[in-house]
Amino acid sequence: MDKFLIHQFLLIPFMGGLLAITSPSRAYANEKKVIITEPENNSTVTNPFKVCMEALGLIVEPSDGDPYEGRGHHHILFSSLPKDLTRPLRRKEAIHLSKGEHCVSLNMEPGKHVIIALFSYGDHVPYKPAISDRILVTVN
Repeated sequence: MDKFLIHQFLLIPFMGGLLAITSPSRAYANEKKVIITEPENNSTVTNPFKVCMEALGLIVEPSDGDPYEGRGHHHILFSSLPKDLTRPLRRKEAIHLSKGEHCVSLNMEPGKHVIIALFSYGDHVPYKPAISDRILVTVN
C-alpha cells in the first residue's frame, strides 16, 4: 500500500506538468489567423489550379456590407498587400470571395507568383493589423 501511495504522489505532479505543457495557451486559442492550405508554399502548379484558405478564430461568411468583429470573408491578392488597410478593397486589387467561399480556381501566366490571402470585414475593409498568409508558386 505504501508503495502505491508513493507512486501516486510522484505521478500526480508529473501529470500536472504534462498537462501544462500540452494544453494550448489562451492567447493561441484566441488568435485570428488565415492559412493558405492549397497549394503548398513553393509548389509548382499547372493551370487551372485551386487556392484554398482556412480561417482560425474567425467566422467566414458572405459579405453583407457590415464590419462585424471576428467575421468576414477571404480575398486573394498578388505580390503585396495594399498600403492603405483602412479602405475597402477595390475589385481590381483583389479577387473577392464575397459568398463566403474558401477556395477559388486560378489561371495565371507561367512563372513565379506570390499569392496572398487577406481576411476582411463584410464591408471589404481588411483587418488591421492584416490577417493574411502568403505563398510562392511556380506556374508551368
